[in-house]
Amino acid sequence: MYKLGIIGYPLGHSISAVIQKAGFESLNLDASYEVLETPPENLIDRIKFLKRNDFNGFNVTIPLKVPVSLFVNDIDDDANIAGCVNTVKIDSDKNFFGYNTDIYGFMTAIPKEADLKGKSGAILGTGGASRAAAVGLVRKGIEEIDFYTRNIINSQQSINYLRAKFPTIKFEAHQIQNARDFSKYSILVNATPIGMRGFAMDETPVEYEALKTLNSDSIVYDIVYNPMDTILLQYAKKLNLKTVEGLDMLIYQAEKAINIWTGKSPDVQTMKIAALKAL
Repeated sequence: MYKLGIIGYPLGHSISAVIQKAGFESLNLDASYEVLETPPENLIDRIKFLKRNDFNGFNVTIPLKVPVSLFVNDIDDDANIAGCVNTVKIDSDKNFFGYNTDIYGFMTAIPKEADLKGKSGAILGTGGASRAAAVGLVRKGIEEIDFYTRNIINSQQSINYLRAKFPTIKFEAHQIQNARDFSKYSILVNATPIGMRGFAMDETPVEYEALKTLNSDSIVYDIVYNPMDTILLQYAKKLNLKTVEGLDMLIYQAEKAINIWTGKSPDVQTMKIAALKAL
């Protein structure tokens, strides 16, 4: 019996439990998965609760992906390079091991035929999700990444961190309000919550006119998964651009988490069907 869960705040929108349970069922594994809403100020108590109640591991979502790293005994390369943890495995001695499965999820969702080697990409936002996206793009061969943000000063720490990790890659920051010409980008990633249900769902992080400047073979990737078809993706489809939905990233990162906890790989299609029913 595996005892697992997810911590974060708020968790009303999360469909992680549905996805994970479907994954475990596809493997015929006996597992429970609890939704444990955890405001940041309650993180220490939650960590004690997870240890005391013999959990085998848990997922971590906003706003706890960075602070939870203070409580892990060790982290994997992806968590180290992304600077945040979204999956934790707890061993029999109550040691916490931190992983980042967002990078894997982000990369795996990009169509295999997409050739990004030597190209330029744009990422909207500079939070934890954008850092995972940046690492994924670098591993896909991107040589230049421009970040678009509302606050360039606040984003400098994150960008300087990436510059130190990847000294051969060019990273720049721009005001998102000035985003008008995307013609040099092969991929545009929305790593902000704009467009998410309950959070500016009827808005888009960049205007339609700016999207029109993308080349016809460019990819528009929105990590927002609820709704699946965001305004941004609707605009991109209207322009006949290739699109990637955030749900795919969510499914693939969940697949990786189950593999970390159990050593087995669940059926991705079963997990996606369950997610679609829940949305």
